[in-house]
Amino acid sequence: MLSQGELLDLAESIRTEGQHEDIVLDADGVLLDGRNRLAACEIAGVEPRFTTYTGSDPTALIFSKNMFRRHISKGQEAMITVMACSFSGHSLRNLAKLHGLSRSRLSAANVVLKHSPDLAEQVRIGTLSLDNAYNTVAERKVRAATVQKQYDHLREHAPDLAEQVTESEITLADATGALNERLETERLRQYVITADTVRLADGDTTPPLAELVERGDITWPEAHQRAEEFAVHRRDTIQRSRHALHLIAEHWTAVQDLAARPDTPFARDILDGLAPEARSLAQALITLA
Repeated sequence: MLSQGELLDLAESIRTEGQHEDIVLDADGVLLDGRNRLAACEIAGVEPRFTTYTGSDPTALIFSKNMFRRHISKGQEAMITVMACSFSGHSLRNLAKLHGLSRSRLSAANVVLKHSPDLAEQVRIGTLSLDNAYNTVAERKVRAATVQKQYDHLREHAPDLAEQVTESEITLADATGALNERLETERLRQYVITADTVRLADGDTTPPLAELVERGDITWPEAHQRAEEFAVHRRDTIQRSRHALHLIAEHWTAVQDLAARPDTPFARDILDGLAPEARSLAQALITLA
């Protein structure tokens, strides 16, 4: 309907100039077009002039007469077009071509109407732009997809927690947090067990860290820290041992020289100048050279 001021202006125009366009009724007397003119005639005290629609598509008549002659935005036009197509049977392509609306705008309106009828109605009445409505729908779809992905992940790795979410016993956020804690604990456990296996293979006789956790002496995070410290110490020891063996290999000719002259003053002078640990090593290497 026109605003009160516009309706009074139309009534004054009809009073002074007459009714320029007929009010359209269908064969049953149902108003198809001209409700503003009918109201203005009543205000002006003028007998309204009617005509009967004889066509086969009253919906198309209403659509064409009550939309494209109004001062509304292109977004509203697109939304009203999409809404009309939902019950009129007309295709968006034909209406876009007929009324000069872009296919992209109609597509956006169709997405909004399909996913958020509440926003579509706001676009129709002009309280929300089509672009803003479309962006809101897109954001909602992204959030919905994220929620669905979280729930699917939960159902795959923790069906019990997914069931609690379904029964509204806990929130999805809380269930996701609980699952993350489980997965983190399992990650730590696997790391510790792997470290225990290596320690056992290396000949370490101390109790396995996993066993200490199971006994309640330490937690998985504490066991994980000790396992990491073991890994660092083992790596450093291997590197130092390699370096030492490389040095021995580089100077192996000296060992062979001593082995060739074990009881000479030359050999005794070399061995006497060594610290006890080095002398013991040299004597052991001489037997191997």
